[in-house]
Amino acid sequence: MSSSSPDIVIIGSGMGGATLAAGLAPTGARIVILERGQQIPDDAPARDPNRIFRNSAFLADETWLDETGARFAPGNYYQVGGNTKLYGAVLIRYRERDFDELQHAEGVSPAWPFSYDELAPWYDAAERLYQVRGDTSSDPTEPPHAGAYPFAPVPDEPAIAHVRARLEKAGAHPFSLPLGVDIERWLAHGKTGWDGYPDTRCGKMDAETCGLAKALSHDNVELVTGARVTGLKAGPDGRRITDVVYEKDGETRRLTPRVVALCAGAVQSAALLLASGLANTSDQVGRCFMNHNASALIAFDPRFRNDSVYQKTFGINDWYFDDGAGGPPLGNIQLLGRVVPDILRANVPSLPMPLARYVSGHAVDLYAISEDLPDPESRVVLSGGDIQLVWRRSNMVAHHGLVSKIKETLRAAGFPVVLSRLFDGRVPSHQCGTVRIGADPAASVLDPQCRSWDHPNLFVTDAGALPTSAAVNPALTVAAMSLRAADTIRKDLAA
Repeated sequence: MSSSSPDIVIIGSGMGGATLAAGLAPTGARIVILERGQQIPDDAPARDPNRIFRNSAFLADETWLDETGARFAPGNYYQVGGNTKLYGAVLIRYRERDFDELQHAEGVSPAWPFSYDELAPWYDAAERLYQVRGDTSSDPTEPPHAGAYPFAPVPDEPAIAHVRARLEKAGAHPFSLPLGVDIERWLAHGKTGWDGYPDTRCGKMDAETCGLAKALSHDNVELVTGARVTGLKAGPDGRRITDVVYEKDGETRRLTPRVVALCAGAVQSAALLLASGLANTSDQVGRCFMNHNASALIAFDPRFRNDSVYQKTFGINDWYFDDGAGGPPLGNIQLLGRVVPDILRANVPSLPMPLARYVSGHAVDLYAISEDLPDPESRVVLSGGDIQLVWRRSNMVAHHGLVSKIKETLRAAGFPVVLSRLFDGRVPSHQCGTVRIGADPAASVLDPQCRSWDHPNLFVTDAGALPTSAAVNPALTVAAMSLRAADTIRKDLAA
């Protein structure tokens, strides 16, 4: 077994790992990033909706088990940049009140171990790193910022500006989504949306193009691709992680770093810790798996012509903290990337192509997100050599209420037909919560700095560390927490 001894090993190059590497690179410490996947090549079918949405060209070649033991193919991507390579680039902050205890219709979203103010400076830094385009004034739930977003919002296309105006007339308050995309560069490489399409370094601000690119500009940072980590090992005292074992090119290799950062994604990070028997004196590893309750909607109006290309520029938070009548929170609405006929057919194979073209050309597509509340019995477990995902949905009364609210509003805005479809557990987007931070070592895996309570040189900075899912996209919060953890590790290295 070959081995070496870098200062820091980071497992995973997604939002958590890449951002952590960017924050640590200036220290001069020798950093090795282990990524099980490869870089998406420039000539990949990155703008072919059939290859992406019908044939799943970029999905991982693996299966997990669901709660019944049935196999399914999860919606996970293992490439340089992780799941961000195909994300919708919505880089939105958790709302200020998301850090406090919130009573929902069917339970409680617990308070974080620190307030929004603690993370706010790291949100600022993350927005600079990921070059976020946004507007701090259009969303009534927008939390305090130190200043404006780095760039102006991505503009609405004419058809989408028309939809925004119709919704405003119906009483809604659409806001410009904070996005990580240089729209001119993106469109110069192909006239498609970016939501769900893989970026080949042509305009999307993702973990590879921003966090990892900044880290690799330093000579002390190395990226090793095709490196699948199989285990972590602790030293004789059981406290410090001494070994990171991985496989590459058929060879088993070992690294013996001073610091280990696990950033493989909420499911895979929990699975690796469970397989290694580490960081689990609290019996919380893998528990409280959360995955947003989410539905896709299509609002159809035969009088409306949708000739937009990218579409995904505004959201609605009118029912984020209440139902509009003093009731409990419902969630967030945002536009989906443009659902072109090929994508519509991929999701509804029985739909004739002429009808798919007609529906797509006269409809606008939306995404409804509600918070999934933490439940210890909703969890990642190991069954033999397989990952088993036992997801127990929560807060569905709120989600059904959110879908009803946006349907009612769309009809008031002149869309006579509004259809919705609930995403199932085979699409673990926005997965989080399996290795949660907390103030109590008996009830959490990590301390508030993302450090393992059990192992002082082990950090987890992917979405597994999130104690709540809130009802907005988690990517920017993961980036902010990673930069904050990098500051902690920097101080450890200097001690």
